[in-house]
This record gives sequence, C-alpha cells and structure tokens, in this order.
Amino acid sequence: MEQTAIVEQPSLGFGRRGIKVNRLAIGKTLVIIASGLMLLYLTIPLIVVMVRAIDAGLAEQLSQPTVTQAIKLSLATTMVSVLLMTILGTPLAYWLARGHVPARPVIETLLDLPIVLPPAVAGIALLMTFGRRGVFGPILEQWGITLPFTTIAVVMAQVFVAAPFFIRSAQTGFVGVSREIEEGANDLGADAWRVFRHVTFPLAGPALLSGVILSGARALGEFGATILFAGNFIGRTQTMPLAIYQTMESDLGAALAVAAVLVLISFGFLFILRLITRGRIAHPLL
Repeated sequence: MEQTAIVEQPSLGFGRRGIKVNRLAIGKTLVIIASGLMLLYLTIPLIVVMVRAIDAGLAEQLSQPTVTQAIKLSLATTMVSVLLMTILGTPLAYWLARGHVPARPVIETLLDLPIVLPPAVAGIALLMTFGRRGVFGPILEQWGITLPFTTIAVVMAQVFVAAPFFIRSAQTGFVGVSREIEEGANDLGADAWRVFRHVTFPLAGPALLSGVILSGARALGEFGATILFAGNFIGRTQTMPLAIYQTMESDLGAALAVAAVLVLISFGFLFILRLITRGRIAHPLL
C-alpha cells in the first residue's frame, strides 16, 4: 500500500493566527498614532506660549503694573473664593453624602449645571439676580450695597462656576468613609462632632483637598461670568484671563506673560492633584 507523504508548508503569516497578529499590530500602531497626535495637539500650543513669552521678555513684562495688578487680583479673589466654597460647600457635600435628600436627582443636577453651562449664561444669571435691576438689586440698593462691577462680583462669579467641583469631590470623599469606623468611634464614647472632626473629616481629607485644587484652578481661569457680572476694570475686577483679553491687541508681550503665568499655576495645581490621587502625598491627619 502506497503511503501519501504529507508535507507541511511553512506559514507565511496568512493563517488565522497570522491575521490576528497583524490586526493586533495594526491596532496598536493606530492607537499610538492617534494618541501621539492628540498629545501633540494639546501640548505644543502650551509650549509655544511659554517659549513666546520668554522671547518677549517674561520677567520684564511681569513688572508692568497692568500685569502685576491682574495677577495679584486673581490670586486674592481665588483664595477668597476657595475659602468660601470650603466653608459653605463642605456641609452641603456632607448632607448630600449622608443625609436623606428629597428630590436628590434634581438637586444634584442643579448643582452640576454650572459645570456645563456656558460662562456667559452664568454671568447674565448673576447680573439678573444681583444687578441693580435684578431680583435682589432694589433690596441691596436700599442697604447701600452694590455688587456688580466690583471685586466682590469677581468672587461671586468664581464661586458660582467653581463650587460644583469642590462639592462633588467632597461628596465623593464623605461617601467613601466607612460607616463601621464611625460607629466604632461612636461606641467608644465620641459624640457626633468628635466623630466628624477626628474620623470622617480626616479620612475624607484627600478628596476635599482635591476639590479645593480643582475649584481653585477653575476659579483662577474664569472669564465669561466675570466679564459680564464684574466688568473689566484694571485693579478692581480685571483678573488674569481678562487682562489677556484686553492686552491681546495692544500689548501681545503682556498677554503672553499673563498666559504663561496661568499655564504654570494651572500645571502646578493639576500636578499636585495627580500626586494626591495616586496616593503619593499622605494626608497629615491620617
């Protein structure tokens, strides 16, 4: 009986396994290309701003009165805004995380709305509420209080657009605290305030700190609501974003200098936030 010899042909990569390998390699290549293009698109303009600002004499531009006043005003109003958001937003975040909240979806949606609304809408909403012809305008005027186009208006605009970032982050932090740990502290004789002060707040601390950084970065870069509600007055309401807007045509060097400062401060905020979220910074109370 004759035996038929079966000769195994070498695979040239056109089999099922070869096709699968080729598709995987193509997929990885496309991911790398797409990721590289997006990364370059997002980073190159920022690098260009920094380089152009240095070429325009960054140190000299930062000594200009207009630039100096805008930086000081932005930092001062941002610190006040963050303080107000922390004082007023922490109880609200705790209530949302632990309390029985009627119509919770509606309330949480309203709190998140400033995040997605155009800043111009926030500005006109504040103006129609607290302006001279607004809902509370006549009442405030009777007390001799004028809010629009003042430094207070800058803070109000920043708080309106940035507070949801803090509230959401703080709420997540409070939700993440184990009830068993709190109950254990309570069983040991600690009252509700002591439990919150020594257990809940420290454990939620990193999330609250993340909220402070996010809301601070958002407040620092606020433009639309500020220009509509507070105006653009040098030394009184002109923050860094507004200074960039005004000096773009008249003094490009000054605009680049302010933009560079904003980039550096925002990068610092976000870099610290990344360290916190990755657990590289230990909370001092833990």
